[in-house]
Amino acid sequence: MNSRYFFYAWAFLVIFSGCKSQSDTKRQIVANNKSSTFSKDSLLHHIKVLSSDKFEGRKTGSEGAAKSRNYITSKFEQLEVLPLLKSYNQSFSFISRRDGKEYNAVNILGVVKGEVNPDKYIVISAHYDHLGIEDTIIFNGADDDASGVSALFSFAEYFKKNPPKHSVILAAFDAEEMGLQGSKYFVENSVVESQNILVNLNMDMISRSDRNELYVVGSRFYKNLESAITAVQLPDNFKLLIGHDGSDGKQNWTSSSDHGSFHKKQIPFLYFGVEDHEDYHKETDEFKNIHPHFYAKAVTVIISVFKELDNRID
Repeated sequence: MNSRYFFYAWAFLVIFSGCKSQSDTKRQIVANNKSSTFSKDSLLHHIKVLSSDKFEGRKTGSEGAAKSRNYITSKFEQLEVLPLLKSYNQSFSFISRRDGKEYNAVNILGVVKGEVNPDKYIVISAHYDHLGIEDTIIFNGADDDASGVSALFSFAEYFKKNPPKHSVILAAFDAEEMGLQGSKYFVENSVVESQNILVNLNMDMISRSDRNELYVVGSRFYKNLESAITAVQLPDNFKLLIGHDGSDGKQNWTSSSDHGSFHKKQIPFLYFGVEDHEDYHKETDEFKNIHPHFYAKAVTVIISVFKELDNRID
């Protein structure tokens, strides 16, 4: 995840699954594994592979990033996800404000056609780049954001048995860590017109939480999305919280990851992520430090929110 910004504003309602009031009880969730058909073993395998030393920290423009692309596209092919363009790759270049250098980058874009409204799209995204190697130390970025990319494969598994009503773009963006460059390029150069993109669901850092808390950001700005969040049933010992949107005195994540590029274009979004942990942007963000049970529950919940949106949104 890119650097998270701080804003302090008036208090905003946060949804806690442990609350006992009637209004909050309606916002609770019970395990609903049937609605999220995917393999937990595959999910964990993919995050372990993508965050291994083989991929050299997946820095934009590096050999490790190229290896990551090959891995992601091969899994899309195996899972019968079609290329959005002539191939899965959307290549672009940019000048980094940090070092003034030009970088060549590649978004990976797949599509699953909708059965009811194929001309309307939901974009489900994660970024596959990370920090690379610094002074021989590999920053593998397991939570940030191999966790989100691996969840894209879980969505693809789900769609094989549960075809979506709207078309779905599965987007693995590049260069998020360098200023949301991949998502910026996508929204400005997409083959899909922005008015046909109904919503972006962005996943960045979803695989660990000491408090079993997953945050969802976006419904403050797009109120019609909140009912899809509150309708979902949560697994036991799992909290889905609305917040970090600039209204609750917490870090403001409204522009902290690729969903910010969609929001800037007034495309509705929901961002799913956890609060910063001790391994954020450190070499210790490794597979061994993720929380497998929490991670599987998080992906289950995000798929359930998607299902609600797919049924409700027009």
